[in-house]
Amino acid sequence: MTAHAIGDTAVLTGRSLRHILRSPDTIITTAVTPIALMLLFVYVFGGAIDTGAAKGSYIDYMLPGILLITIASGIAYTAYRLFLDLKSGIFERFQSLPISRSGVLWAHVLTSLVSIVISLAIVVGVALLMGFRTGAGIGGWLAVAGMLMLFTLALTWLAVIPGLTAKTVDGASAFSYPLIFLPFISSAFVPTESMPGPVQWFAENQPVTSIVDSMRALFAGQPVGGEIWVAMAWLVGILVVAYVASMAIYRRRIR
Repeated sequence: MTAHAIGDTAVLTGRSLRHILRSPDTIITTAVTPIALMLLFVYVFGGAIDTGAAKGSYIDYMLPGILLITIASGIAYTAYRLFLDLKSGIFERFQSLPISRSGVLWAHVLTSLVSIVISLAIVVGVALLMGFRTGAGIGGWLAVAGMLMLFTLALTWLAVIPGLTAKTVDGASAFSYPLIFLPFISSAFVPTESMPGPVQWFAENQPVTSIVDSMRALFAGQPVGGEIWVAMAWLVGILVVAYVASMAIYRRRIR
């Protein structure tokens, strides 16, 4: 980005963030569902689930998956806000101004990043109150934060696609439902070894499992091994594909 594009993006991001501050219920709603799932799994199902970990540490086992669900819940609002801007005609007004075209999309993406970070902080705070403990040092926390930011950016750019192409508000946000469900078919809540053959194969070869396993090892202060490189390959690959597709659709839409 040039200095001009960065300045335009900063102004447009400020506009989007002001909308969030006027309506903080979106952040609260994003955090409520993961917190409810966390309470349900820890206090209702947790005692019946054997993860092979020490008793009473199920919150430590399942928190990485809950954090990914928080992100998947939050990006639905990105598609929703982008769809509303598109239908309101604000994009046409922006095109008549001497501003960076890509700044409009980046403003929505950065707004999503900020709002989801706040939701993640709320969820982690509740997890700590519920007994979550970690042996991770500063480096481990930074690595987890980096993975969460990459995951957020990748899914946010995915959210841009339905935000630009959907015909209805419901269509713009409904795409996030499969993404919210994906952690349930992974190692996020139970070991994959407990699953039937075809389900186990899918769970072990989809991106959420490698991401969750890497984060779990980092939180525990244990060696991550090659799993983190698999997770990073998934994250970077999804981000690149989603970004290229989003920009191509956006250019065609405003042409």
